[in-house]
Amino acid sequence: MAAVRRKFGEDYQAVNSGVCAPVAKRKRQRFVEKNGRCNVQHGNLGGETSRYISDLFTTLVDLKWRWNLLIFILTYTVAWLVMASMWWLIAFIRGDLQQHARGHDASYTPCVANVYNFPSAFLFFIETEATIGYGYRYITEKCPEGIILFLFQSLLGSIVDAFLIGCMFIKMSQPKKRAETLMFSQDAVISQRDGRLCLMFRVGNLRNSHMVSAQIRCKLIKSRQTPEGEFLPLDQCELDVGFGTGADQLFLVSPLTICHEINSKSPFFDLSQRSLMNEQFEIVVILEGIVETTGMTCQARTSYTEDEVLWGHRFLPVMSLEEGFFRVDYSQFHNTFEVPTPPYSVKEQEEKSSLTSPKPLPVAPVPTSPPVGNGARGGRRGRLLSADNVEPVEDQAVRLPSKLQRMSSTREEQMWRGVKSNVPLPGGKASSTGDLPLSIQRLRSSSIPAVRQGGRPEERVQLLSLDGDPEDIEPERHRPPPAVNAIAGGRPEDNLPPKLRRMNADR
Repeated sequence: MAAVRRKFGEDYQAVNSGVCAPVAKRKRQRFVEKNGRCNVQHGNLGGETSRYISDLFTTLVDLKWRWNLLIFILTYTVAWLVMASMWWLIAFIRGDLQQHARGHDASYTPCVANVYNFPSAFLFFIETEATIGYGYRYITEKCPEGIILFLFQSLLGSIVDAFLIGCMFIKMSQPKKRAETLMFSQDAVISQRDGRLCLMFRVGNLRNSHMVSAQIRCKLIKSRQTPEGEFLPLDQCELDVGFGTGADQLFLVSPLTICHEINSKSPFFDLSQRSLMNEQFEIVVILEGIVETTGMTCQARTSYTEDEVLWGHRFLPVMSLEEGFFRVDYSQFHNTFEVPTPPYSVKEQEEKSSLTSPKPLPVAPVPTSPPVGNGARGGRRGRLLSADNVEPVEDQAVRLPSKLQRMSSTREEQMWRGVKSNVPLPGGKASSTGDLPLSIQRLRSSSIPAVRQGGRPEERVQLLSLDGDPEDIEPERHRPPPAVNAIAGGRPEDNLPPKLRRMNADR
């Protein structure tokens, strides 16, 4: 057994079964105790202790009650003894004590009547200081030094009373005692609420008087090391408990459950049920508010270590509806029960959901409308002349007006026949497949002569030029008839443009 202890240390102890069992985990050192006391002591102040004397009133208020009572009693006792000794000293110097010892002389006037020893001087001071005024001992007009001492005693007594009584009053009315009636749950829990993983704890007010403007804050205290190598033993990080939504402002009439949502901005983003066992942190909760009865600001504190955070638990309800009022059962204030909770961290859940969810298909960009020019005419021209928006001829023909579609279908064959045979079109126009793009060439139509009732030919031309739209084209009227020699069989090359003539010559 000694060998086992040497090997494993004192963390293991022997039991009757002969198996080494681990001892209960040693209590972790807290930064803030459960009752709200900060476990911090200041040492090696050196010459800075004089700062406590400069702020003597706050120093006395911050002292414990036993030290306050000791200072209170000693201050009054010493002041009474000192002032009584001064009255006895005046009587001794003036000879009042010796005169009283020799016997009563009617012609002698003492400084203080009936003061002939130290107890009588002490009683005179107490009667004067407490304004009791029995009337047996009093100052006479033959003692100027006694009158001056009486004035000094009155001033000093008022200062001492104001200082000590004010200190005791502040000490008694301190809101720390009000903070003792504010309760926090013994443990914090982690479970799901509204589909999100949350860290929750419970607060309650035992008194009927309310806390005005109650606000709650949370600090995560955890040691960490910066990328530069600096070690921070007690690094403080803020936990969001509804600062952006106003949920941190509490109406503390009944017990409330404070919730911290664990998301990508939370320091518990990668905290899981397994990693919680190996973490070391402390959550400090600070509840502040104004006491309704006194108007003083009160602050209550507590803390939760990693051992006091329960994964997969939820608080038991404590509110019940009675006849005409709501009842709070504080016997169930600290109790929790288990609920189904995923043991994974929020980071792991998001990664798992991103892997299982199908990737969205790429969406084709929606073609934007061309910029509007100086009117609708310019916009249509831009669509026709843009090389990116060239569409098949069949689609473009469908977009033509019905009258132009019929004209194009009946005259297309005649146009191609005229182009192949190099026969000039009526009106002196020639068709060529090399001057225009193919999509526009197929849309181009030739003119067909028509005969009126009077036997005179009329020319209708449907021409899709580069400067217009199909909607803007109108039939050309009153064009002169073609030359007779061209129809009779003259040379067609004479009627062609110079460019087409050069092309024919090259062939």
